[in-house]
Amino acid sequence: SSGGYLVYAAMTHQYTFDYHEGDIYWCTADVGWVTGHSYIVYGPLANGGTTLMFEGVPTYPDAGRFWAVCEKHKVNQFYTAPTAIRALMGQGTEFVEKYDLSSLKLLGSVGEPINPEAWNWYNEVVGKGKCPIVDTWWQTETGGHMLTPLPGATPLKPGSATRPFFGVQPVLLDSTTGQELTDTAAEGVLAIKESWPGQMRTVYGDHERFMQTYFSDFKGYYFTGDGCRRDADGYYWITGRVDDVINVSGHRMGTAEVESALVAHAKVAEAAVVGYPHDVKGQGIYCYVTLMNGVEPSEDLKKELRTWVRTEIGPIASPDLIQWSPGLPKTRSGKIMRRILRKIAENDFGSL
Repeated sequence: SSGGYLVYAAMTHQYTFDYHEGDIYWCTADVGWVTGHSYIVYGPLANGGTTLMFEGVPTYPDAGRFWAVCEKHKVNQFYTAPTAIRALMGQGTEFVEKYDLSSLKLLGSVGEPINPEAWNWYNEVVGKGKCPIVDTWWQTETGGHMLTPLPGATPLKPGSATRPFFGVQPVLLDSTTGQELTDTAAEGVLAIKESWPGQMRTVYGDHERFMQTYFSDFKGYYFTGDGCRRDADGYYWITGRVDDVINVSGHRMGTAEVESALVAHAKVAEAAVVGYPHDVKGQGIYCYVTLMNGVEPSEDLKKELRTWVRTEIGPIASPDLIQWSPGLPKTRSGKIMRRILRKIAENDFGSL
């Protein structure tokens, strides 16, 4: 409902970002996406907050654009996407260090799982180790944050969305049987057990499709479509979309795991991994790799990256094809457009 949504957007904005009267809050998303709705417009304004709206990209006129805005407007809470963080990380630290970011009190991440390397860079280079990072997991359909640390109250782990927000009841389900996985440490598909105020209630003009998409796979649960791991401390780690799983010689693995391994290499700024048809394995691993500023692509580096991934994950995850990509196709909110990358990997250019 409009009331439930507004209450949820306002409450999550206040508690997740520790928003206080007089703070200058900036979410870098495009206002046309749900992050812009909930966390540029409705949440902040319902709290009487000062919210910045930004039109542009983080690398124009140069890679210091975000930090120039933070210095100029003395931003206190800064909320952006891991894709943007990785792109800026690839440009080096000098673009951050020439600006005064002492006004920052809190950093946020939204849109996809943030790999530990990007988290640490964000923490050390941007936050100077003094700003809590709220790695928020939620969806258009949830209206607001579902898994998130509360700054100052939740001990942080790089790459984990930590614990559920107030009243949210996440569960991990076995993808085959649909049974709840009750052990604290477990891995399965992420579902939500009970309703929450910001919950989407239908798709306009097609309620049947709404029910089919979110409530038919696992009866009695809202199915998020995400894979997830819960560690021994009860912290949640999003492993990527269930449909971003590739099957290599009968072994199922999340593309996010391979991407994270690639980005952990010192010469890699960003990576996107998709499956493509392979005569022997069923699916092969196709990697698009953006290198750090000043690093030259070479065949030797391809071999080095293959060895690196084998060491990080195992031989089964060894990339079949590596394509150097100076830039990756992204939505305006900074998400990598994997559908396009899949079509390119499959040589299906007619569907682009």
